[in-house]
Amino acid sequence: MSKRILITGISGQIGTNLAYNLIAKGYEVFGIDKRKNTWTDDLYTIHQDLASRYDNFENGLGCLDYGKVDLVIHLAANAKVHELVEYPTRALDNFMMTFNMIEYCRNNNVPIIYSSTREVYGDIQRYVTNEADASFHTTESPYSASKISGEAFLYSYSKCYDIPYICYRFSNVYGRYDNDIERMERVIPLFYNKIKKGEPITIYGEDKVLDFTYVDDCVAGISSGVDKILTREVTNKTFNLAFGSGNPLRTVADVFQEELGVKADLSFEPSRVGEVTHYVADISSAKKYLGYEPQTHLVDGLRKAAAWYASQES
Repeated sequence: MSKRILITGISGQIGTNLAYNLIAKGYEVFGIDKRKNTWTDDLYTIHQDLASRYDNFENGLGCLDYGKVDLVIHLAANAKVHELVEYPTRALDNFMMTFNMIEYCRNNNVPIIYSSTREVYGDIQRYVTNEADASFHTTESPYSASKISGEAFLYSYSKCYDIPYICYRFSNVYGRYDNDIERMERVIPLFYNKIKKGEPITIYGEDKVLDFTYVDDCVAGISSGVDKILTREVTNKTFNLAFGSGNPLRTVADVFQEELGVKADLSFEPSRVGEVTHYVADISSAKKYLGYEPQTHLVDGLRKAAAWYASQES
């Protein structure tokens, strides 16, 4: 019998790509999300607000019965750093979503994969950042605080209740299924649309260097962890998932100008409050334990992304 996997946030970019990957590998997949998927109706989704207060975790949250679940992959979150600075209650929602899903796992003896972020490292200005470098007292934003608190619950539940986990710290994931910018303004599809339309672009942080991750590489890392946590080959570890090299944000605009044949109207402003300005991931641990080998350099990934955006316009 195939393993049945629950993905929270299945209507998002990573959730949609991951669901298709796991289904292709023979897993049974269903999801929970409070919104409809923008791109497909193929993925079975329970529409539920995971940030609500629940008192019953038997078989599901509240009065719902999720059926047999072998693994939870918790991706659901409010993820825009500057928006959570403006609306910090969305960070509280992140905390409640994570608590609810970890408590569900405790009550039903289910392992969990948790999506964290490179934001937990703060703006520490190291050239290459490994998993031990998280310095929680330098938290930059309510968003990073919400993810740090989620990690704290994850680790404590593992110690107190023996819940197996894998924690992934993502970094600027982009590519297929990320262009629903009316719902969530992501910088890469936003730049593509503005350059295509001849609209001005503001880059917040002229010297900002980030580690951009093409979505297929991110999904490959998660998918490997799924296989390994279900067999208990790898448990209770935290991994950076990124490409492992840094690029200026300006590179995104430069590649799209070339792909579209349009000269962009660029301006620069200081980085916004709460944003990290320099991050490059040490991915050696993911390579060692997961066989993680990212394949897509930023320029190649941006070209793939541009081609996919163009395909959605016809």
